[in-house]
Amino acid sequence: MKFSIQPVLENEKYQLIPLQQGDFEPLYEVASDPEVWSQHPNKDRYRKEVFSIFFEGAMQSGGAFKIIEKSSGEILGSTRFYDYHEEDNSIFIGYTFYGTKSWGKGINPQIKKLMLDYIFQFVDIVYFHVGKDNIRSRKAMERLGAENNGEQEIAYFGEPSKINIVYQINKEKYEKI
Repeated sequence: MKFSIQPVLENEKYQLIPLQQGDFEPLYEVASDPEVWSQHPNKDRYRKEVFSIFFEGAMQSGGAFKIIEKSSGEILGSTRFYDYHEEDNSIFIGYTFYGTKSWGKGINPQIKKLMLDYIFQFVDIVYFHVGKDNIRSRKAMERLGAENNGEQEIAYFGEPSKINIVYQINKEKYEKI
C-alpha cells in the first residue's frame, strides 16, 4: 500500500480527522445514545464497555476518523477505511455512525463522497459491510450507486460475528455518477 488510509479530508462543511486515543470521551458522548445503534448488527455499542472495544478496533485499524462539523467543531460520528486487499486493489469503508441529530441532513453522502473521491485515486473497488437489518444504511448504499453482492458473516473486532450485506462500488462506475 503506497497511500495513506488516514489523511485529513474536508469539504466546505465537514472534516475527517484521524481518530486519536484522546477522542474516546467526546466520541462516546455521540455513541452513548441507544438509538444510534438500533439498526446496527451490534446494538449494545451504546454501552461504554462495548464501545471501548469498538473504539480500540478503530484505533488498531489505522484508518479511522472522527467526523467534525467545521462551523461548530462538534464531533458528529466516525467512519473508517479498512482491509486493503492488494490482489484486487480494493478497500472497505465502514464502521460509520452518526449521532441522531445528524440523521436526515445529507451529511453521510458528503462524507462518503470525500472518502470515495480520495480513495479512488489509489484503488479500483470499494466494498462496504452493512448489517443485514440496517435498512437506513442499506438505502444509503443504494443511493450511492453501490451494488448488493449478497450476505456474508463478518467477524467484528472483539464482538460476535454478524450477517452483513456486502456492497461494492467500482471506480469506473463511480466516475460516471
